[in-house]
Amino acid sequence: MLGSTRVRLLIVDDDPGVQEAYRFSFHPEGRAETRSIETRTTPLSISHDAERLRSASLPTFDCTFLDQGVDAVSEIRRALDENRPYQVAFIDIRMPPGINGKETARLVRLLDPDINFVIVTGYSDVSPAEIIEVAGPAEKLFYLAKPFEPAEVVQTAIALGKRWEVDRELAAARATLAQQVALLEQQAAELEANERRAIHVASHDALTDAPNRLAFQNALTERARRPGPFAVAMVDLDRFKLINDTLGHLAGDEMIREVCAILKATMPGGGLVARLGGDEFGLLFETVGEEAALMACERLVAACDVSFRVLGDTVHGSVSAGVVAAGDSGSRDPVDLMRRANLALNEAKRSGRNVARLFDKSFEEGIRLRRRIEGNLSQAIARGELGMLFQPIVTTEAFEIVGFEALLRWHATEFGPISPSTFVPIAEESNLIHELGDWVLAKSLEVLNDWPSQYVSVNFSPRQFRRHNFVGYVVEQVQRAGVAPARLQIEITETAIFDDAERAAETMYRLRQMGFRIALDDFGTGYSSLYNIRKFALDSLKIDRSFIEGMARERESAAIVHAIIHLGRALGLGVIAEGVETDGQVAMLRAAGASHLQGYLFARPISADEAATLAQAGFAYAAAGEPDGSLGTGTGG
Repeated sequence: MLGSTRVRLLIVDDDPGVQEAYRFSFHPEGRAETRSIETRTTPLSISHDAERLRSASLPTFDCTFLDQGVDAVSEIRRALDENRPYQVAFIDIRMPPGINGKETARLVRLLDPDINFVIVTGYSDVSPAEIIEVAGPAEKLFYLAKPFEPAEVVQTAIALGKRWEVDRELAAARATLAQQVALLEQQAAELEANERRAIHVASHDALTDAPNRLAFQNALTERARRPGPFAVAMVDLDRFKLINDTLGHLAGDEMIREVCAILKATMPGGGLVARLGGDEFGLLFETVGEEAALMACERLVAACDVSFRVLGDTVHGSVSAGVVAAGDSGSRDPVDLMRRANLALNEAKRSGRNVARLFDKSFEEGIRLRRRIEGNLSQAIARGELGMLFQPIVTTEAFEIVGFEALLRWHATEFGPISPSTFVPIAEESNLIHELGDWVLAKSLEVLNDWPSQYVSVNFSPRQFRRHNFVGYVVEQVQRAGVAPARLQIEITETAIFDDAERAAETMYRLRQMGFRIALDDFGTGYSSLYNIRKFALDSLKIDRSFIEGMARERESAAIVHAIIHLGRALGLGVIAEGVETDGQVAMLRAAGASHLQGYLFARPISADEAATLAQAGFAYAAAGEPDGSLGTGTGG
């Protein structure tokens, strides 16, 4: 405050003598001698302290002298506009004929809330309380009595100037602190919002904004701790991969969002719909028992059995559901409940899809049996329990045998004969399918040396076909067996080639270029048949036995068979009808134009030795009016 510090003062007094006293007090160096001003209108005395003030190291006082309150108000306004505010105002109370000191202080305070007032008066009929009321606060309002000593007025100016600076610094510090507090509050709010978003992202699916697997498991765990019955269900979209592969993943994503919306809208009140991953949803809802839980899931399945408009295409959707009800007694373990709901879902899929199934303990028995079968299957080759049978494929007109389909059989020591429809899917779900497939291909190629010219047709599972370097593997096997590629027909289903159509097309093209035959098995049962035969390199189509069986009694089956045959012929493909069992079927297939037949009417699946004998004969006679067909006739399919 000392030295170079400047204090801006506004002095408002209508008495010239008082103003002279102020000048002497704040600028004593400007006077040649000390003199008394008692002769002025307002008596003031200057003591011997004036000499000390001259020699003291004081701040620089920047004083403005005015004799009327109205002028003081205007000056305060100008100073504020120029950003040169006054720190202290010394104001007389009586200043006729203009406004008095009280009104002056009131108007100045309205303009400048920071300035300090010093009311200087010898007599006043205005009380301090009245001035505080209009020009407060009290801590910015001070009093001096006339006459005053220079030291008194100077010290007051210095103290109030310093206080003004401190107040400004404190105000700036408070403003800065307030800004920092506001910034911290904003950052805290942003952090809280980010935390909420992070928690939401961590617990919700990005595609549907439904709770994800983690959130579902947490909700299920929390619900299992509380009493009362509830239900857990698993829902899968039926044939969802077909939509992804034919219309693209964007369409698949839109389909998932549509189904999720339907599930939420149809869900029992208070229930939770979560997307667990892919096309799988988890449901958690209150229920009174198993029947009510199943009915709720059946309503959900029915609601999803609709046509959707997806990216300009109309797609028919459906879902399968498995549900388990948890009562107050019995298992309420979340992991076990989800496992049971999944078992019920698998049963719904095996039942033909677009249905809901309630968990039954027999499902667990089936799983345990499947595990036992899988365990035995891993030892079947070493134990010599596997065997190969062969069924001839003949021309439609002359019944000439052109090839044999290789059929795997398993006679397990523990279980006895097990159908391929039972153990092949189990092998497909594990890596056993590769070991099993290698054995089948090797045994199938071995018998070709005993046949004059026929080919062997071997079924390859989807996992085998998608095997890394499948082409190289097959080539190596035929070279090792010493047979021509044309004597091996590779039978695959639409499922085998549908997962990765581009890669499948390339694989099939390479196989055809090397001379292998390729047949599309069970044609007509899939959902992309026309697409597949247009895109992929094929030699023949095999009509599923279900259509052949229904030809005589179902007009629709007969129409499908005729359509497939005509389509195959138009594309230059052979058409093999499977499951031929009657002369009537032969006549109908001949009339329709099928190129080849296969079924019990010509021969049951027979051993390698019997197949060699039949191959040497070259013909299978089975139809009425033809030579005896005792070599290969049989009953059944």
